[in-house]
Amino acid sequence: MERQRSFSFKSTSFFVFAFTVASSLIILVSLFTWVLGSNPSVHRDTHFQFSKPVFNLGGHKSITVQSLSSFSSNNSAESLKHSILKDTHFLKPENDSVSVKIPAFKQIQRLETKGEVLEDGDSETEPEEAPGANEVGEGDEVRANPVEKFELPSRKELTSVDKFKAPPSNGKIEEKVMNGCDLTKGKWVYDESYPLYTNGSCPLIDEGFNCDTNGRRDRNYMKWKWQPQDCDFPSFNAAKMLDLIRGKRLVFVGDSINRNQWESMLCMLMGAVKDPKKVYETHGRRITKEKGNYSFKFVDYKCTVEYYVSHFLVHESKARIGQKRRPTLRIDAIDHGSSRWKGADILIFNTAHWWSHYKTKAGINYYQEGNQVLPKLDVSTAFRKALMTWAAWVDRHINPGRTRVFFRNSAPSHFRGGLWNSGGHCMEATWPLNDTSGMGYPEKNRIVEEVILQMKTPVTLLNVTGLSAYRIDGHPSIYGKKPGTRSSNIQDCSHWCLPGVPDTWNEILFFHLQSEQKSQYH
Repeated sequence: MERQRSFSFKSTSFFVFAFTVASSLIILVSLFTWVLGSNPSVHRDTHFQFSKPVFNLGGHKSITVQSLSSFSSNNSAESLKHSILKDTHFLKPENDSVSVKIPAFKQIQRLETKGEVLEDGDSETEPEEAPGANEVGEGDEVRANPVEKFELPSRKELTSVDKFKAPPSNGKIEEKVMNGCDLTKGKWVYDESYPLYTNGSCPLIDEGFNCDTNGRRDRNYMKWKWQPQDCDFPSFNAAKMLDLIRGKRLVFVGDSINRNQWESMLCMLMGAVKDPKKVYETHGRRITKEKGNYSFKFVDYKCTVEYYVSHFLVHESKARIGQKRRPTLRIDAIDHGSSRWKGADILIFNTAHWWSHYKTKAGINYYQEGNQVLPKLDVSTAFRKALMTWAAWVDRHINPGRTRVFFRNSAPSHFRGGLWNSGGHCMEATWPLNDTSGMGYPEKNRIVEEVILQMKTPVTLLNVTGLSAYRIDGHPSIYGKKPGTRSSNIQDCSHWCLPGVPDTWNEILFFHLQSEQKSQYH
């Protein structure tokens, strides 16, 4: 009896053990099958779907990207990267179904360089207080919205599809290649049909740019036309330009180099005006470098062509430093004349010229943020902060559906043997340079490009640095003043004679505006 009880006990234990093992195997097999069923095969296609295959660059130029709707995961991430980067500058999908970050725009033509071209001041002596500068009081400041820092990724960072992410903003620089035409690559061609106007046909040229009237006898500097290497560049058509701006405000904002371009535009447009008496300055002002704001009305076209001085685009101020109130530059506050810029249909900005003055370059007790005057700040950082203040103002106050925004980058100076106040000269130059390899692509230009990239508002960059670098012959030198009032010891190798190089900048502007109109029509 005792032996049988022992046997029964062992049989029951074995049965329980076997049942437990079998149940565990069944559960493991079921779990394994479920896991496999919930994950796709490694050979299954992965789909990257853009909502639209066409991306808009600055609202003016569209580029179709290779279709990614059936991109196999067997292809490498590097292949995907190159398929996107191949034909594009800056792209952002119109919705967020896929985030893509293009790491760098195609380098706007860079001169092979050894040093940056020096830019001189606007006048023979730098004023302690620029015209229109105000002292800052409580509530006087105009603060810009903060702009997020945005860094372009390096190519090393782009090692997988996961690292393609959209930039934090919608900023764009319009492609310099329009309709297959790269405007920055080309040469100057002697053209007997130039100039487009003369000082006789345009009485609006002020003394500082009127080299012919001031006694310059070599006139070859008027005869050069910029010819891009990839296309036939259309000549300026004053009648078409006036039709483009009919009923509109064309506004130039910046330093005296922008005034140079503005005067050029006035003279170019006058060629299509039948009755010169129907073009007048709305405040009755005569153009001189002493006054900073002008608005010329073209009655038959119901348009105005305006210029507003702003050396830095930000507010020139004063602050107490020690026992005295001294000039400062409010790099966090937009120029107090900015209200005049609002409502323009076409805006052309620039700043560069005055950032080479002693105070701005030294940066000692000069730059101001809020109520704080910074003891020391390098000029590149200050320039970037000022540009970000300008960019924030544009993004907040400019309606891109109405206003087309341009930014012209720096035009080089050509002083030889010194600076403007230490014997620098260019008077002997009567022919363009054959080689500009000794001139660098200015750091300020790169900063402008990087800031524009962060903006929500589309901005077209007028890249005139490279083509203007050849034109050492185009400056007033001693002919910026009338005979009897000039000194050969002080020459102007920064501004430009009119007719002259700024006419080409306006031809490029006309080309962009005309191309946009054709694009809208089609």
